[in-house]
Amino acid sequence: MNHLANAASPYLLQHANNPVDWYPWGTEALQKARDESKLIIVSIGYSACHWCHVMEHESFEDEQVATLMNEHFVCIKVDREERPDVDQIYMSAVQLMTNRGGWPLNCICLPDQRPIYGGTYYPKQNWINILTSLADFYGTRPNEAVEYAERLTEGIQQFESVDLIAEQPRYTAADLKTIITNWKKHFDATEGGTGRSPKFPMPNNWLTLMRFAHLMQDESVARQVELTLNKMAFGGIYDHIGGGFARYSVDGRWHVPHFEKMLYDNAQLVGLYAEAYVWNKDELYNKVVEETIEFVKRELTSPGFGFYSALDADSEGIEGKFYTFTKAEIENILDDEADLFCIYYHVTDDGNWEEEQTNVLYRNERDELLAHKLGMETGALQSAIAAAKARVFEARSRRIRPGLDNKILASWNGLMLKGICEAYRTFNNESYLALAIQNGTFIHQNLITEKYRLARIFRPGVNREEKVIAFLDDYANVIEAFIALYEVTFNKQWLDVAQKLADNGIAYYYDEGEGMFYYTPADDEQLIARKTEIMDGVISSSNSVMARSLKKLSLFLEHQRYQEISAQLLRNVMPYMANYGSSYANWTLLLLEEIAGLYEVAITGNDAHAVRQEWEKHYIPNKIILGGTQENLPLLQNRVAAQSRIFICKDKTCGIPAYSVTEALKQILLS
Repeated sequence: MNHLANAASPYLLQHANNPVDWYPWGTEALQKARDESKLIIVSIGYSACHWCHVMEHESFEDEQVATLMNEHFVCIKVDREERPDVDQIYMSAVQLMTNRGGWPLNCICLPDQRPIYGGTYYPKQNWINILTSLADFYGTRPNEAVEYAERLTEGIQQFESVDLIAEQPRYTAADLKTIITNWKKHFDATEGGTGRSPKFPMPNNWLTLMRFAHLMQDESVARQVELTLNKMAFGGIYDHIGGGFARYSVDGRWHVPHFEKMLYDNAQLVGLYAEAYVWNKDELYNKVVEETIEFVKRELTSPGFGFYSALDADSEGIEGKFYTFTKAEIENILDDEADLFCIYYHVTDDGNWEEEQTNVLYRNERDELLAHKLGMETGALQSAIAAAKARVFEARSRRIRPGLDNKILASWNGLMLKGICEAYRTFNNESYLALAIQNGTFIHQNLITEKYRLARIFRPGVNREEKVIAFLDDYANVIEAFIALYEVTFNKQWLDVAQKLADNGIAYYYDEGEGMFYYTPADDEQLIARKTEIMDGVISSSNSVMARSLKKLSLFLEHQRYQEISAQLLRNVMPYMANYGSSYANWTLLLLEEIAGLYEVAITGNDAHAVRQEWEKHYIPNKIILGGTQENLPLLQNRVAAQSRIFICKDKTCGIPAYSVTEALKQILLS
């Protein structure tokens, strides 16, 4: 075994028996490169990555390739989910060199970690040719390698950076219109989403667009959001048998997924579909939320109620084998009921994708329409399909399962906790609240030190007070989640934790001179660049999440400093947003909240929770909500009595107390 044998990461352990002499990222490997004046191969991936497995099998398990790598290079394997700071730097390098990125990510660096070459997946012979050429280049022309590394490192340090803007502009609806008008140009009006293929769910995009459509009364955007949500829920990207979403679809119509299932996707999609149900009470959305949470509880939840990271795309060495069926397999499971199931999910003898006779289950029409075509009652169709699904699920459960990445990450647990809180707000399902509190307690007890520093990764048996590594996304997403948990419980302990984490986030990550948060803390290992994460991707950027959370905390706590930092972050990013709405989706949501305003809804009295539940039936997305029976926040001072009352405040002005949700809503409609 190589130097990965004692790693905790499932991804690193997958490579522990490679003939490549892999090291984990750390002092030993980096010092070896300097001492021996060897180039470094930094190879980055994650356990559920299909093409990472392919490159491992083709190259890293091959003795010839391993000999070449071991002789001329110090080889370092990195789990991008454990060390996103390292991934961020070398992803920036590869994007600057090739205008593209992805995983596996392979960078060749000087002994001082500065990159000189990089890319993603390489077939075996290409990889051999590249390594041979680079070893020769560095051996014969080291000065040229250093000059190139200097220029590239300068680019990395400036990549995704913004200027400090001191003067506060006046934001208007016209600013929003410019962003959305340019965004609309990329809509796929036939299949939903944006672009053509591959298609990623991009939950932050559709959440922002849904709220924009509602608050700004834009019907064309509303139709695109509805189309996208329906197409994703009907498509093969959704697991119709076991619930939950795959990471993306490889085609332009959501049909064939890249089968890995990531916690972060499902976390955000739970929240998106839950909020969408309040916006547009479609039972399809309820079903998606219910089935996805059940999937997470069943397959991604630890005994202590932390959430695991991912399920692999492959099983038995074949991508998607666990999730796909031949028609003969369905007929064997369902007997006489197979025909209806095959019609419903488009299962054919020849198969409905490139793998011969293999079918990815998907839908393309509503139950009411299909029932009418088949001459059935809708209820009868739904009952028959539900029974058939249960049988297929039971049969599928006997298959060899995809691999589980059992890392428990603070950042992604924060995303999942927030999603579950949103589901509870919408559906008032007490099991959702119980799960949210259990996970919030797990995070508090296992990932937060007594001084309110976060640990990114839960490691059983490791003292949480030891020096921990965490990044800005850990702070941002856990803070946002604990704010959400407060809003559904009115238990101020969660808000207190969010505030203490926010204070440490500012102390260790915020740069006053730049007016932005760095991704890494000031007291952690210094890499070749200290980066800021600004652009929103599949997950919202850590700076944008911090900006929105600090805005909310400033209202809950009447804390001017939080408001000032939030405003500074938005000012700095605003000049970049007009042409790239999709890459600044969460920033656009903050801008929308600035323009439309945020209502502060305080619900007090003995029946505060019942009133809150009634309030949540109405779609008011631009709000914070607080209350209970204790005067423990500024807005609750002198407002708590036995009789339940609702106070609607906005822009430091409050209306008269309302004694019913109907009365309170009138104040919003008239504001």
